[in-house]
Amino acid sequence: MNIENIEAFVYINHYGSFNKAADVLFLSQPTVTARIQSLERELDCRLFDRLGKQIHLTDKGRQFLPYAQQILQTFQKGKHHLQSNQAMPNVLRIGSTVSISNYFMPQLLMVLNRRFPDIHFKLTTAPTEELAVKLSAKDIDFAFVRKLMNPAFQSYPFFEDPIRLYVYKDHPLATAERASIRDLRHERLVFFECGSLDWLRIHRVFENLEQQPDIVFQVDNSETAKKLVLERAGICFLPGLCARQEVDEGRLIPVDIKETLGISMQTNLISLAGQNKDFLESVLELGGQLSH
Repeated sequence: MNIENIEAFVYINHYGSFNKAADVLFLSQPTVTARIQSLERELDCRLFDRLGKQIHLTDKGRQFLPYAQQILQTFQKGKHHLQSNQAMPNVLRIGSTVSISNYFMPQLLMVLNRRFPDIHFKLTTAPTEELAVKLSAKDIDFAFVRKLMNPAFQSYPFFEDPIRLYVYKDHPLATAERASIRDLRHERLVFFECGSLDWLRIHRVFENLEQQPDIVFQVDNSETAKKLVLERAGICFLPGLCARQEVDEGRLIPVDIKETLGISMQTNLISLAGQNKDFLESVLELGGQLSH
């Protein structure tokens, strides 16, 4: 039985679509269809019912699914066992989102270099979706990304960065420490939008206000947003990591807004199943130390 056919079956069920499974597997849709047809011939049964654009597992498909998942998991574990005994690579290719590259990676790379002096490091900075493509194509070895779900990757929580309101020194809220979202009704806001679900939660909090906030600037770069606040152009919700230095210097002041407490940006470390496990464990250990 071909493991690639089983892989296609598991992915189609997970994504609910032949096209989406094909995209994740970097295959054409006809190739994925051919793999399912081959598997159905081997099993002598139909695995999916197709109703228009919707697909559903047949009774036989539901019966086979847990075995297919176990086969795929066992194969991946076996592959990991063989690869875990291989020598550490001379060059480690790391992918990272912009925020981690800007505010976390320099310190992490220096610590990694001290622990693994024989390894050279190559860093690629890109959005989460692009890094996932590069990892699937084995153009990088692992990546720091926004939280995503993909059965092709092993994913480890790496860093959780609280999103808080930051104001400039001498702003009326600078001495408040805590405030309500209603206290921002008449404030000039800089809105940093990074496209994650966490920022949608910030938007929804504002939607409950009778008077919408005065968003003077909307930017997609945290450094731009931060500098606008420092220039007193407005106040802004920011991830704590990007404002850490300015807070230590007393130039930015965090204010807890009760309606947004608990909202944070999560960064995960992802890799292909079974790849560089020993090194990843060291990175996760160091990440925990550096984030405090």
